Amino acid sequence: MALYSVGIQKLIDHMDLTVCTPEVDLSKIKITHTDVNRPALQLTGFFDYFDNERIQVIGHVENLYMHQSSEDEGTEMLRPLFERGIPGLVYCRGIEVPESVIALGNEYHIPVLATTRSTTSFIAEVTRWLNVELAPRISIHGVLINVYGEGVLITGESGIGKSEAALELIKRGHRLVSDDVVELRRVSAVTLIGMAPDVTRHLIELRGIGIVDVKSLFGVASVMSSQTLDLVINLSEYDRDVEYDRLGLEEKHIEYMGIQVPCHNIPIRPGRNVAIIVESAAINHRQKKLGYNAAEELYRRVTQNLQLDLE
Repeated sequence: MALYSVGIQKLIDHMDLTVCTPEVDLSKIKITHTDVNRPALQLTGFFDYFDNERIQVIGHVENLYMHQSSEDEGTEMLRPLFERGIPGLVYCRGIEVPESVIALGNEYHIPVLATTRSTTSFIAEVTRWLNVELAPRISIHGVLINVYGEGVLITGESGIGKSEAALELIKRGHRLVSDDVVELRRVSAVTLIGMAPDVTRHLIELRGIGIVDVKSLFGVASVMSSQTLDLVINLSEYDRDVEYDRLGLEEKHIEYMGIQVPCHNIPIRPGRNVAIIVESAAINHRQKKLGYNAAEELYRRVTQNLQLDLE
């Protein structure tokens, strides 16, 4: 059984689908599979390895094949799909849904839906959306914020100053995704997306003040609903006995759900402007992705000077 599910009504709302079977109760129908299916061999009666948990999509090819002889015969080709309890059937490209298919949906209490989108674009968007909605997920204690387009997760012990740093970044024009609890979703083998739980969305807790509504105070441009995770910054109390990285030649990582994310450990002491440090780390990370590494450039210059001295 799938770990996560999404109601078909949410899919209908997201894709702006037309419901051709309004009598069918949609509240209990759940989608548990990220893939969709265009029934091809199934229309000929071949159901080996058929996954009945997938949304079924009818395009021009399937529609023409079913109705090359008669409408009733085409409808009967679909009956085995409904008998196997599919979550829904979607007609694409504005194809007129036959009344006999609507009757079949009502008979088996399975929604028949329609859209004007092309079959390929509909499948691509639904697959992308379901990969996010049904992705494996964990909750992390921290603050996720978009800094110059980079998703930065600020972590650290309670009271270290994560929310205060986020508030300063918001005042400097960056955008909040989530405070206190960040829900990370593994949407692919290399991508993590972070978002806020519904309860705490757009809210920040500031010790001594209380709850602050970022969206109301700073406007809609100060918040985001989701963001890819690109960098982790862990704040910790400054310790004289700890030797901190001063060059950055070796990039450290932290693992979430099997995905390695670059991570910096930043020591905190009075007078340090955490917001500027986070901004600099985000810009530096972006620069590395574009192919320039300042630490490697310094190493190259020092090596070059040493070689000149030896000559």
